[in-house]
Amino acid sequence: MLQSLRIKNLALLEEVALDFEAGFTAVTGETGAGKSILLGALSLLAGERADKTIIRQGASSCEVEASLFFKNAKKLDALLTELDLPPCEDGMLILKRSLPREKAPKLTVNGGLATLAALQRLGEAWIDFHGPSEPRRLLKDSCQLELLDLYGRAGDALATYQEKYRAWRELLAEQARIANETKLTPDQISFLENQLAKLDALELTEEATEALERDFQRQSSAQELIELAAALANGLTGEDGATARVAALVREARQLESLDASSKALADRLASASVELADLGAEFEALSGEFQFDPEQAEELQTRMNTWLEAKRKHGGDVRAVIAARDEMRRRLEVQGDLEGTLAKLEKEISNTERAAKKEAQAVRALREKAARELAKVAAKSIVQLGFKKADFQIKLVSLTELAPTGDCGCEFLFSPNVGEAPLPLSRIASSGELARVMLALKAVLADLDGVPVLVFDEVDANVGGEIGTVVGEKMASIARGHQVLCVTHLPQVAAQASNHLVVTKDQSKDRAVVSIEPIHESRKVRVGELARMLGDRNAKSALAHAEELLK
Repeated sequence: MLQSLRIKNLALLEEVALDFEAGFTAVTGETGAGKSILLGALSLLAGERADKTIIRQGASSCEVEASLFFKNAKKLDALLTELDLPPCEDGMLILKRSLPREKAPKLTVNGGLATLAALQRLGEAWIDFHGPSEPRRLLKDSCQLELLDLYGRAGDALATYQEKYRAWRELLAEQARIANETKLTPDQISFLENQLAKLDALELTEEATEALERDFQRQSSAQELIELAAALANGLTGEDGATARVAALVREARQLESLDASSKALADRLASASVELADLGAEFEALSGEFQFDPEQAEELQTRMNTWLEAKRKHGGDVRAVIAARDEMRRRLEVQGDLEGTLAKLEKEISNTERAAKKEAQAVRALREKAARELAKVAAKSIVQLGFKKADFQIKLVSLTELAPTGDCGCEFLFSPNVGEAPLPLSRIASSGELARVMLALKAVLADLDGVPVLVFDEVDANVGGEIGTVVGEKMASIARGHQVLCVTHLPQVAAQASNHLVVTKDQSKDRAVVSIEPIHESRKVRVGELARMLGDRNAKSALAHAEELLK
């Protein structure tokens, strides 16, 4: 549940810190007082996009911060882990969003930096908004089917069906693509076969292509390498090479040794140098032999290198792109080889997959048929409580001509507000006030199935008044037994049944309008005065008496 909320410099509100309790909280105030600021703050924390025009004029930034408590935070912690955000500590979720005028926005979750997308994912887990447009959604077939599936707990069955449905549609798309491909001419087939043969001759791996490029570079320099190695060998061991000249020097050093024994060490070193030079000459000569230029081998290497360079130029700059192009050529040739056989095989797969999808669709329909009977019965009772003494409410399944993402059927909510009139689709019969009451009845029935802890109702009781307002308040209180409910309302009959009460006021007595939000549920006198204002006159004795009666 929402425990606390701090708002700073949002629209006309300078700063407020609010504590929230479990159950039903009413939010009231004059039209235009700024009740939307409270809802705007909550929507910011739920990930709604915002521009900097919401920052209070003269302020450098606006900030919104909230703390929420979850008795069991396992699912929420799993989502936080998925989003790479810090987990809850003792079940506490801390959300903070700052929108500076001159800098980039900053969002944190439990102290960790977060993205707007992450805030939106979390928002889906902790808060659900029901605004003035909510009843109009009830006219959409998709909304009616969503409510029916929620009541029938058809989510898992629908997900299984949709998996089969997607597989079926993918096969149909593949069939259409293959069928629409132009059959290749003999010349086109020959060209593809030639290209494929060239690519197959290459070893398409990173290591092999690197080796090919290295060998080609070496082969291209082979003649120069041979000449350099041969020149070095000749300079060392040739007829007039360094080895012959040093050998003459060694003989003279030995003569010196015979005359002076102390020069022996020098003579030995010179002899060693002569041996090392001879070895070097032999090795350079062997190296020149290794680099022998083979014209046939060079031509083969040149051909492979040209093929590789051409493939890179045509299909992309790396091995993976060339492999993908090769595989696509092979696939096109295989399809052309047995186009009719490929289509026949695909047709069989499509038939099997469609049959599996229809089976899952029938399972979803069975859940919907049962849910339609039960929900219509329960909702009809709730609608009667909202002032329709002789109303009729039915849910009719509508078969589809072909499988759709939602199954093989849709649904239609039928309603008759008056006795003796046949139920008709909501879009043809219901006024705005009637729609609002039908939606409230359904919300009350479905509230226990909604796992989101915080429900916000923004004037969904519009176009409802009189005695029915009391019933609306009872419905809100009923929903609040399993959820934390915040309801922005203009009906005193609704506000009186809230266990908590916030009042939004706008002060324009000074140079600048200022909005404030204050809890009044701890002061019966103040609360009676607010209800009397909502009844028409906070100073009228009759209104004050009526307000007292409402609170009783």
